Amino acid sequence: MPVLRWLRRHLIVIAGLLTLAYMILPNIVVMVFSFNKPNGRFNYSWQRFSLDAWKDPCGVADMCGSLSLSLQIAVWATVGATVLGTMIAFALVRYRFRARGAINSLIFLPMAMPEVVMAASLLTLFLNMGAQLGFWTILIAHIMFCLSFVVTAVKARVMSMDPRLEEAARDLYAGPVQTFVRVTLPIAAPGIAAGALLAFALSFDDFIITNFNAGSTVTFPMFVWGSAQRGTPVQINVIGTAMFIIAVLVVLAGQLIANRRKNSARP
Repeated sequence: MPVLRWLRRHLIVIAGLLTLAYMILPNIVVMVFSFNKPNGRFNYSWQRFSLDAWKDPCGVADMCGSLSLSLQIAVWATVGATVLGTMIAFALVRYRFRARGAINSLIFLPMAMPEVVMAASLLTLFLNMGAQLGFWTILIAHIMFCLSFVVTAVKARVMSMDPRLEEAARDLYAGPVQTFVRVTLPIAAPGIAAGALLAFALSFDDFIITNFNAGSTVTFPMFVWGSAQRGTPVQINVIGTAMFIIAVLVVLAGQLIANRRKNSARP
């Protein structure tokens, strides 16, 4: 039958679109309910359209403070994890040393280990060290958690690099620093950027590790969890919608830049 033939021919596309719709549906719900004006404390059922929450996104006490704290932690965790992860990735790919295979295996442990196990282990470490739980313990925990993801992303990029390009730069009398800055770093940049974006998203979104090691410090995910117990402000949907739009714009900008570079590189 023509319909069955058409379905077989476009089955992969249909499955991809359905999967994409399934993934985006929660974001659409959050976006729609950011324009809701509930009668009670819970923003779970549509009542009427309103722009009040968008006009005053910081109208809920301590929400923007927790959001600012989460952004600060995510930025510093991204910087720390990206710098350390990039150096580790280059060391694992470019150098041969003892226990290299064991380190390669250990890199995947934080990704395979349940977050609650890592959170409890870090909490035990901090308590044994007598550290005061708060901003710094969260930051250290997030760097350790994000490090493996950065190493994996950068390592994949470094392994695909053509060493002959660096050899050509050295043949043209470029020094080690100049070769790294002009050749190696630009080629590795997409992997480093991917690792950095992944680290930022993981750090900003994390709840389990943060909850164990935060003490009295409240990040945005912890604020959302606490608010859900007594009422869900519409402003939470506003912040979620804004961050979703920003993420989409960043992805589109990266895609446009990549396409422009491809077009400019063509003869």
